[in-house]
Formats: sequence, C-alpha cells, structure tokens
Amino acid sequence: MEFRPCIDIHNGRVKQIVGSSLRDEGSFAQENFVSGQDSTFYAGLYRRDGIRGGHVILLNPPGSEYYEQTKEQAFGALMAYPGGLQAGGGITPENAAQFLDAGASHVIVTSYVFRDGMIQYDNLQKLVREAGKERLVLDLSCRKKDGSYFIVTDRWQKFTKEAVTPRLLDALSEYADEFLIHAADAEGKAKGIETELVKMLGEWGKIPVTYAGGVGSFADLRALQEYGKNRLHVTVGSALDLFGGTMPYQEVLAFTRRTQQGSSFARYHSNHKEG
Repeated sequence: MEFRPCIDIHNGRVKQIVGSSLRDEGSFAQENFVSGQDSTFYAGLYRRDGIRGGHVILLNPPGSEYYEQTKEQAFGALMAYPGGLQAGGGITPENAAQFLDAGASHVIVTSYVFRDGMIQYDNLQKLVREAGKERLVLDLSCRKKDGSYFIVTDRWQKFTKEAVTPRLLDALSEYADEFLIHAADAEGKAKGIETELVKMLGEWGKIPVTYAGGVGSFADLRALQEYGKNRLHVTVGSALDLFGGTMPYQEVLAFTRRTQQGSSFARYHSNHKEG
C-alpha cells in the first residue's frame, strides 16, 4: 500500500473540503481546511520525501471565475515536481498535453469519459490517442445509491448510470494505467472508509488503484490494508496534520512504507500466477 498524497485546489487555494458539499453554483464548498501555503510547498515536500503518484485536482470547472487561478496553482505544483504528480479536473484531449508538458506524470479523467450518464468509448479512445494509456488515470469516484456504488461526474455532483463492478473495472483497465477512486460521500469527513467498496476493489486488484475517502485514523489505515488485501494505495486528506488533521504525515508515510515490505503489488501478481 503506497501513500498517494493530494493537492486539492479550489478557488485558487489549496484546500480540504467535504466532497459531497461541492457545488459549481457560487463556487461553493464546505471547507475543512484552507492552507496558508501554495501548491508548490506541498509539491516540494512530496518531492523531498520521494512520494510519487499523488494527485493535483482542480476543483473549479473551466468557465469558473476562479479557474485560471486554480490552474495556475496546479501548474505550479506540476513544475515543482516534474513527473511526480498526476493532474485532474476538466481534462480533455484538447488540454491534456498542457498538463503533461507542465510536468504531470499522468492526466486523470472522469467527466469527459462519462457523458450523459454512460461511458463514451469514442471519447475514451481520443484520450488514449492523445495522452497514451500509460499516462492515463481514470477517476471512478462514486457514491452509493440503491445498494451500489455509481460513478459520479462534474466534481461528484452528477450520478451516472455506471456502477463500479469487477466487470466495469475489467473493461476500463484496457484503456488506463491506473484508477483513482474517491468514495465521495465519505470524502473529507474522516469518519471511516467505505468497507464494502474497499473489499470489492481489493478482490479485483489487476492494475494499481488509489482509494480516497474517510480515512481518519490509523485504525482506518489498518482496515484498508486488511479489507483491500494490501493491494490498494491510499490518499489521506483532511485527517492529515498537513491539512489541519490529527494524523502525523511522517507516521502515515512510515506506516504505508512498512506495508510494502514483503507484500508489493508486483509480488501479489507473481504469487497469484504461481498459485
């Protein structure tokens, strides 16, 4: 289990928010933490500690009065840690190259692929042609409805008709290098992980998956390790002391590094084939 850090940017500031509160109208979000540091501070910290694969997320849509400020902060982080961070938020084939050229290792995409509530494979193929499968992360962030976890788009505001299932993960893994999955109803609340979702993702385990949402304690990290079969990476946001929480960043980093000893993602595949 790797620690995958985050730099969430809203209205031109690095923030931690309650995910389910985000609204485009009025550029509103319920804030847990607003940093006095800019994005380059966090990017420099992650670079110093050799943490790769974190995500920089633009939480304002193109057209928002704050979008250019938010984009400037995102580019600052990417340039401060070239090749170390992924970038998401409003990514399309037309602008993907801008983020990759600015230093993103991958671009993260949801809304462009899931239009009108369904997977748009034409759009997905355009992204693959533009960015390359090896530089594409699909964000399958989801919320629970009618007993299933449905993918949500447009900054987690709109439900699609696509549920996160092993079959869907199989299909989409043909187009992506990794998945990023926020349990959006738990995001920013630090009140525990979505165990049912974590179990399903851990059972699947075919390409790297980063889980985010609800981690508020080391007990939650241990539960994620157990239920996710140590195959999932993790993002800790509002609970991290860097963002005003109680979980020390260095202790989280040490915990996740211990989980990698003797039980890496690659070793799992090797043992699975042998068994």
